[in-house]
Amino acid sequence: MAKPGLPKLIATDLDGTLVRSDDTVSAYTHEVLDRVRAAGIRIVGATGRGPRLTELTRNDIRAADFLVLAQGGWVIDQNESQLLRSARLPGRDLAVALENLEAEVGPLSVMVEALEHDDAPLWGDYDPTWRYPVTLERRARAECLTGDVIKAFARSFDRDVDDLLAAARRVVPAHVASVTQAGLNYVEICPPEVDKGTGLAVVAQAVGVDPADVLVFGDMPNDLPMFAWAGWGRVAVRNAHPELLAVADEVTLTNDEDGVAVFLDRLLSR
Repeated sequence: MAKPGLPKLIATDLDGTLVRSDDTVSAYTHEVLDRVRAAGIRIVGATGRGPRLTELTRNDIRAADFLVLAQGGWVIDQNESQLLRSARLPGRDLAVALENLEAEVGPLSVMVEALEHDDAPLWGDYDPTWRYPVTLERRARAECLTGDVIKAFARSFDRDVDDLLAAARRVVPAHVASVTQAGLNYVEICPPEVDKGTGLAVVAQAVGVDPADVLVFGDMPNDLPMFAWAGWGRVAVRNAHPELLAVADEVTLTNDEDGVAVFLDRLLSR
């Protein structure tokens, strides 16, 4: 159960958690987040979205003091317009991770996120099933891996994404890269020691907040690190992945029922 009183910092995932299935955030959710901030509680948007989606992220969580992007690799102080973290993965290390994974599971479809400007294209293999509008530049893998990248997306068309993630956890060394999945049928490969927990730790250090005073919301395995890191409370939306439901302190309504806002509204009112 969440602790008495109020947390000092609240971090929430976006897609599948704060954002509804129609890709919108309700006026009610924005209003509740404004009241949270007015109560003196800092707000963090913690998402797998890369910096190319910064403006979209700002619009979805307008009350945020900080943005933790790219699974924790990119951290922005919104109030000071300052970049606090910008981690990248060397292309040669990504090549090692992909070779290890393909040796285990067979050929993969791969897209790479390397550019940080708004609406920057992804590079790599075209996937017609990709859920979101995106500009993709088709490039050979060797060309994609000539420099450092923010992260990569890898998909098997023969294996379920959870099976692919399990394989990646086994065969990709932690010192080479970190791996996760965020519900897009892709495993995401990020720099080592990059996850939402380490991203939030950057925020906490910047503002002098202890993890014991942080409340977090999420829905997918990429939220597990911040659930392990935060100590005030860990809340999953009802539509969350079983791995996250298993470690949550509490479960709120689904994202389509504004579960995060309902929980915070009650928290402010108690």
